Parts: sequence; structure tokens; C-alpha cells
Amino acid sequence: MPTGEGKEPFIDVEDIADVAVAALTEDHHASKVYELSGPEALTFGEAAGKIAAVLGREIRFVDLDGEAFLKGSVEAGVPEEHAGVLLGLFTAIRNGFDAHLSTGVRDALGREPRSFDAYARAAAGAGAWAGQAR
Repeated sequence: MPTGEGKEPFIDVEDIADVAVAALTEDHHASKVYELSGPEALTFGEAAGKIAAVLGREIRFVDLDGEAFLKGSVEAGVPEEHAGVLLGLFTAIRNGFDAHLSTGVRDALGREPRSFDAYARAAAGAGAWAGQAR
């Protein structure tokens, strides 16, 4: 991924779902906007390291330059326009534009968002990466 040392506040999809359910079923959320993030901003390398620790095997993050990412994406069948949009998103991460944390999960649910470590343990326990060693 072409994200370099840029950080991303990864959020567990379960937190997104919990906020959506609360917003759609509880009246006190009407007219409120919740910006959601996880509890910490991590580089993609740090995230890969956390997954590797849970799995007990080596996983490494490879920082690609933008041209290599575009070329590889298109060769893998991603439409060029879509690959360009993805590159823009990853460039924003590389440049630090998405590193901020928010309080939306706490504001909506009254609890902190799940950590990336908790996500990685749960995903590994559910077999998310089983059989994907290369």
C-alpha cells in the first residue's frame, strides 16, 4: 500500500454497526452526526505487526510508491479510475490527513471504541486469516 508512515485510526466494523443500530433505534440520536474512529492511529506497518503478533507468524507491510500501486492494481483487474481513487485515499493517509481520533463511538454508545488489538484477536479467533500464509 502506498501509505508510508501515515497513520489511520482503524475502526472495528462492529463499532460502526453498533453506532448505526443505536442511531436508527434510539430517539436521542436524532439530528446528531457522529464522526467515528478507533481509539488509536496506527501506521499500516504497525497494524500488520499487531496481526502478525496475534497469528504468531511473520507479516510485513510493503510501502509502494504511487506508480507501482497503480500499475499493480490495474494489472490485478482494478479499473484504472478506481485505482486512482484508491491512490488518492492512500496518499491522504501518507500525508497525515486521516490520523485524527474522534469521540463518536463514545458519544453515541457511552463506551470507548474497540482497540485494533481486540479486533485482531477476534478476527483471528474467527479464522479471518486461516490458510492465507504465503
